[in-house]
Amino acid sequence: MFNVDAVDRRILGVLRFEGRIPNKELADRVGLSPSACLRRVRLMEEAGVIRGYAALISDAAGDEGVTAIVRITLEKQTEEFLTRFEEAVRQHPEIVECFLMTGDSDYILRAAAASTADYERIHKEILSRLPGVARIHSSIAMRSVLVARPQARR
Repeated sequence: MFNVDAVDRRILGVLRFEGRIPNKELADRVGLSPSACLRRVRLMEEAGVIRGYAALISDAAGDEGVTAIVRITLEKQTEEFLTRFEEAVRQHPEIVECFLMTGDSDYILRAAAASTADYERIHKEILSRLPGVARIHSSIAMRSVLVARPQARR
């Protein structure tokens, strides 16, 4: 397991919201030399701490599709049920995010679909067939109001 220290956390904090920042600027922001910063970023990439980089697309692009927020309740909350469910979720690119939760639902997912008809397919063919699912509650987002933004510096 990779040990993330305070400097790594500063790097991750910047990359979380500015994934395309030039290495020199990243190094300046976190107080490292460019070579040391690049080495740390590469080590975190190799260890899987940094899993990839993505572009956040605005509604202005016109083809954002449908976002569904899905609350999942499992039949049981045993380690075996949780593990089987999480492994299955990772196999479906339509499921963009998955969070293990406290409270009324065991998981909250964010699913991306081209249309409501496509989400219906995802619901029937993927979500309802995930192992251990007892209940599925879906909500369709009407529009995005706020997407992840940089956190205040501490």
